[in-house]
Amino acid sequence: MSAHAIVLTSPPGAGALDPARVETLAASIAATVDWLAPKEACWLACDGPPLPSASDVRALLDGLPVDVNVVSVARAEARRSLLVADMESTIIVQECLDELAEYAGVRERIAGITERAMRGELDFAAALRERVGLLAGLDARILQEIYDERVTLMPGAPALIATMQANGARCALVSGGFSFFTERVASRLGFDTQQANLLEVEEGRITGTVREPILGREAKRAALERLAGEQSIALAQTVAVGDGANDLDMLAGAGLGVAFRAKPIVAEQAAISIVHGDLTALLYLQGYARSDFIL
Repeated sequence: MSAHAIVLTSPPGAGALDPARVETLAASIAATVDWLAPKEACWLACDGPPLPSASDVRALLDGLPVDVNVVSVARAEARRSLLVADMESTIIVQECLDELAEYAGVRERIAGITERAMRGELDFAAALRERVGLLAGLDARILQEIYDERVTLMPGAPALIATMQANGARCALVSGGFSFFTERVASRLGFDTQQANLLEVEEGRITGTVREPILGREAKRAALERLAGEQSIALAQTVAVGDGANDLDMLAGAGLGVAFRAKPIVAEQAAISIVHGDLTALLYLQGYARSDFIL
């Protein structure tokens, strides 16, 4: 069985992968087609060398909304035993700090800092301290209000967590955001563990400070390594997913590091990138078929 494959994934329900076109593509690169979901995802086991590049395959697909990723593993061995996921703009749609900023009347100012930090233009810890400082004095009750009224799950998140756990994997939520939100999102989706920064509150008011040390880029990589070590899981058997610059070390350390709808600096550096699909694309990248999903 081939140890190299090209995985094609597209938005659920889009029907972007025409079977005849995929068969023609497979023939042109000497690959065998294994459909994971009709017209949505397939695993092309390559007989190479030479192994075609993802960019070459994208060119052959002529602009279709399809993510093309090269993996160096046989489908039968592709499932991972540990998932470590970023939360904001990954497992959930929102950036919670930006939502808090709206209540404080400083959304544009804070959102601009957030965007620059996620692009890697600012030191993450310093940027977090600066943004949180602008929230000093806010009524802490707005935290629950934001969670209840604004936080929405990223499409595919429930299926990703439920399917991996049903197949024996551990799932961890590791965020540079706030534990108030990670605790609730982790409980909602059934993550095995969560880790994030603690937003300080005194007398019912946000103080404008974060408890040190701040969990950032290095801490996310350390969490991946620690969690894998605690479960005696080789890093090659881990998958990590995130969108921002503070996720880069974690993505690089995982056996399968996935940039999900990521900032340019992350998409450029990550070997695996999902732009068009939802989070179920991470299951296809591990060789799961749609019939395997826990929906």
